[in-house]
Amino acid sequence: MDLIKTLYIDPGTGGMLFTVLFGLFSVAIFSVRALIMKIKYSASGNKNAKNSAKLPIVIFNEHKRYWNIFEPILDELDKKNQPIVYMACSEDDPAFKREFKNITCQHIGEGNKAFSKLNLLNAYVVFATTPSLDVFQWKRSKDVDCYIHIMHAAKDLTMYRMYGTDHYDAFILAGDYQEKQARQLEEMRGIKPRDIAICGVPYLDEMKKRVESSGAAPAHERTVLLAPSWGESGILSRFGEKLIDALISTGYKIIVRPHPQSFASEKAMLDKLMNKYNDPSVVEWNKDIDNFEVLRLSDILISDYSGVMFEFAMVFDKPIIYTDTKFDIRPYDADWIDETPWTFRILPDLGMELNDDNVGNIKELIDNVIENPSFTEGREKARQDTWAHIGESAKRSADFIIKKYEDAVKTEEKQKSKAKNTSGSKRVKKISLAKGKA
Repeated sequence: MDLIKTLYIDPGTGGMLFTVLFGLFSVAIFSVRALIMKIKYSASGNKNAKNSAKLPIVIFNEHKRYWNIFEPILDELDKKNQPIVYMACSEDDPAFKREFKNITCQHIGEGNKAFSKLNLLNAYVVFATTPSLDVFQWKRSKDVDCYIHIMHAAKDLTMYRMYGTDHYDAFILAGDYQEKQARQLEEMRGIKPRDIAICGVPYLDEMKKRVESSGAAPAHERTVLLAPSWGESGILSRFGEKLIDALISTGYKIIVRPHPQSFASEKAMLDKLMNKYNDPSVVEWNKDIDNFEVLRLSDILISDYSGVMFEFAMVFDKPIIYTDTKFDIRPYDADWIDETPWTFRILPDLGMELNDDNVGNIKELIDNVIENPSFTEGREKARQDTWAHIGESAKRSADFIIKKYEDAVKTEEKQKSKAKNTSGSKRVKKISLAKGKA
């Protein structure tokens, strides 16, 4: 019995240990696979990946849902007549429907098929929003000079899984606090300081343009949008019928927009709720692919850990109600830094917290948040923190990408010139020695 107690590992520690072991196993598997591919190319004499003309700039998009991140930057690069190769994993990526002058769009498949191409890429610059470069399947290619990362949400750089950005060479960020986090991680992990450009958030700029061009929302009754994330800590899993009943009792228009993943991962729970609240005049269930109109026509958003909160607050300039999701930061880079992530620190400036104590008084909570002028100031603070250069983000991002490309070309030319001079000096020395012997 004492032996069993000695060997016992609590569930939390066991879960973390399993994650570490799984990570090490995955790294080993993909390293062996990459080695096999290199041997295969070497043995077959297929040198295409290395000897083909070096691509100037490659933009990699792992999923079509990130198209809004890249589209405004691609438009700027295209206007600058900069040749680009856009590599997409999604066969129906929106890029394939666009007509660019200087951008070539390629479908490279998904998963290992895509990574096998990326891992042997020959390019000056690779630009992506995918984290964990050189951690799992996606390896740095020795024939790529510079990897640039851009975030796909206005949040902490440290809210990626551990080591998520360690192997990038440069960053396009949105606020000074993100740069501070990058420098902290570099110092802690002995990483050479990377080049950072504070450019802003291009996709928020585009959303802001759309809001301005749409004009004021038509007159409507007070509307509450419930847009939860999915999982055990999500609002629907945590509060469920209790919250929906309380919302109905307010007399306001109620719209529930479940996370797309809920329809797959929480189907039973969602089906039960949708069957019970099936009168659209009481509760409207929104499944629109584009969330723009539902955000535009809502007066307040209730959500949990979701990027839509910041879009609603900063772009639509409206208040939020949030929940404490008991987010576990241990698997994330944020665990290395001894302070609460900005993503959670800023929430009290944007709205009020929904909890077990006040869920029954949801109407009073909603009214207080909508009518409290301090949250208007809080939204401006959030914009100042994490949305630099509003309206200029895409142009600044494109300029930085081109600069890194030009820097890489200059560095390569210097190396070639140095190698040529060294080779010439060696030949002169050999000739001199030969004459001396004669």
